Amino acid sequence: MTEDAVVGAYTGPAAAPRTLLLGRYDSDGRLRYVGRSTTLATAAGRTVSALLTPGAAGHPWTGWTFSAGWGSREKLSVTLVKPNLVVEVGIDVARDAAGRWRHPARWHRPRPDLDAADTPLFEPGPAG
Repeated sequence: MTEDAVVGAYTGPAAAPRTLLLGRYDSDGRLRYVGRSTTLATAAGRTVSALLTPGAAGHPWTGWTFSAGWGSREKLSVTLVKPNLVVEVGIDVARDAAGRWRHPARWHRPRPDLDAADTPLFEPGPAG
């Protein structure tokens, strides 16, 4: 199933990000983390790099830490970006208790034709 999400951060070099950290806005207008992409091919990383804008003071994820994987204590080194680029990703339906995608999202394509407001709202899980 394909879904749209907003890029809030990335891992790897600025010229060719390796993974994207994805979010959706909730009904209160807060950007909520929903999951991470699978590793991007170099060409896809270069494509998305040209569409990202560096994050500014007041980014909704400032001060957050992200785990390198399920059950891992290793922290990801991420670069925050202005949350305005929409991307299309393939996801499966499994979600954790907070409503985040349980498995990495498979990169499909950027959607510069869409605005962040065009993405579905974040849907919290039972504990969210």
